[in-house]
Amino acid sequence: MKTKSLTYKKSGVNIKAADMFVKYIASRVKETKKSVNFKNIGGFGSLSKIPNNKNLFLAASTDGVGTKLEIANQLNKFDTIGIDLVAMSVNDLIVQGAKPYFFLDYISIDRINLKKLKLIISGIVNGCKIAGCELLGGETAEMPGTYSRNKFDLAGFAIGFINKKKIIIGNKIKKNNIIIAIPSSGLHSNGFSLIRNILKKRKISIIKNNFLKKELLRPTKIYVDEILRLNEKKLINACANITGGGLKDNIKRVIPKGLCAEIDLNKIKTKKIFNWIKSKGVSDSEMHMTFNCGVGFCLIAKEDNFKLIKKYFNKKYQPYIIGKIIKAKNPVNLKNRISWT
Repeated sequence: MKTKSLTYKKSGVNIKAADMFVKYIASRVKETKKSVNFKNIGGFGSLSKIPNNKNLFLAASTDGVGTKLEIANQLNKFDTIGIDLVAMSVNDLIVQGAKPYFFLDYISIDRINLKKLKLIISGIVNGCKIAGCELLGGETAEMPGTYSRNKFDLAGFAIGFINKKKIIIGNKIKKNNIIIAIPSSGLHSNGFSLIRNILKKRKISIIKNNFLKKELLRPTKIYVDEILRLNEKKLINACANITGGGLKDNIKRVIPKGLCAEIDLNKIKTKKIFNWIKSKGVSDSEMHMTFNCGVGFCLIAKEDNFKLIKKYFNKKYQPYIIGKIIKAKNPVNLKNRISWT
């Protein structure tokens, strides 16, 4: 089988079409917009003014777990995907410096299965504890006929608050700032349609593969504690949550016009799971576009702050430099190649 056949698009996910839809949403949102001059659509978390309060802003984010749920179903393991659900929303909130305050969940399922639902909720509770927010409530919808047997979906909604003076919007990014990679815990919750296509095409059973059983359901790292403390100390100028679209599509969302994030891919420290995916016939460009490739979160900061920034992370998630800010027309420039092993 040729390498080009293993793509996200042919696995059923069209990123370009999704980007076009986001642009359409942005055009319609203007019809409801209030007096807040922030890029809410196409950014990460969204910001809104709180009435009668000039200094406090509300931040909101919503997301799901995607087809990682299919892996959970296949392995009959549901105790960690709730952590992923919380992570996908709160990791977007902290990009702008907002502290997650409460979380809501929505579970839609073919029929009530108490054992499965209790395990899912257990993961959500654990995720909220890590993120330091309250699970305020949610909704469970039993939808026979909409979902086939044992199928379900999850959505999460996070609300946070941020003082106007502490909002991170990228306006402090300067030439020669460094770009810092924070390691991911693994795949997080992106690219699973492509992974499932690989498993199908290569006829790989994850039931009998202990490595894949562990890696494919490894929970998404929640970066709330570290990023909020860094923002409190004014050590970062911008950050990006590296989810669908990879490094390029996520970092460009915070880069001001006229500046460019020049990233040396050779400096990226990959993990075994990404090397495994690459070995199954996925091109470099597809890897960059679909997966975090080992970088779960990025920071942009003054080079002088790097030593201090490192102290806020434990040994497993030690930051390292992968690039710098230069003057250029394109918001992101990827140079060299990732050293796959």
